[in-house]
Amino acid sequence: MTARILPTPLGDMLAAAEEGALVGLWFVDQRYYPLEANAWLASPGDEADAPVLDAAQVWLDGTFGGADPGPPPALAPRGTGFQQKVWAVLQQIPRGHTVTYGELAARLESAPRAVGSAVGRNPISLMIPCHRVVGTGGALTGYAGGLERKKALLELENAI
Repeated sequence: MTARILPTPLGDMLAAAEEGALVGLWFVDQRYYPLEANAWLASPGDEADAPVLDAAQVWLDGTFGGADPGPPPALAPRGTGFQQKVWAVLQQIPRGHTVTYGELAARLESAPRAVGSAVGRNPISLMIPCHRVVGTGGALTGYAGGLERKKALLELENAI
């Protein structure tokens, strides 16, 4: 695992890559931050993964610069089969749009609570846009990075 701290206007993020793909992107103080983070940062990692981390920083810079940064680098989130399905649907939510947990659950033919749990465990924040999922009536709820960040991200995308 190769990891690096990436600065953003909303706080530092930990990016982790393995085998040429990004496996994680977390705000350093968010819920579900990986326990292994300090070990990853202390290890030299595989230099072959450095380009993925460089591309992640470029993508973040574009995002926070207000532009559509285009597709993210290769992603390889780790999770259960159900989580993978939820995260795949999240990636289909266009920039500047939101969906509700209920709408997401209906698409996946699942319970909103199960979908909410999978959304909350998204290991690649921003690039798998879990911040675009809102509560009924557009209520800002349930973001592991904090509701202030969720609001800032949605404002940046002109989604609210």
